[in-house]
Amino acid sequence: MGETGGLFLFATIRPKPEHFAEARAALDALIPETLGESGCLMFAAFESFSEDGVLHLFEHFADQAALDAHYAQPYTQGVFARYERWLSAPVEVKRLSAISALTRAQF
Repeated sequence: MGETGGLFLFATIRPKPEHFAEARAALDALIPETLGESGCLMFAAFESFSEDGVLHLFEHFADQAALDAHYAQPYTQGVFARYERWLSAPVEVKRLSAISALTRAQF
């Protein structure tokens, strides 16, 4: 049986075209460090098929404290600082709650 608890986030990231490769590489570098955090249950990056140059993150943290700890990490702060130059719009973050059981499958 899967779990429905925790804090889920879906983020939409719109880099400027000239910074797309850098933004994508920064996310790639962020993933293993974030997955090593004790409160991180899932952290996966995606590139949109329907919108050119748009990235998405799907995140699952144990709770708000775990998310706050993630945001406080130097590697996360470094990406946030670079986003100030790289993005064409602020990151759009949707906070979600699961309404059905989740599997523990690897994607």
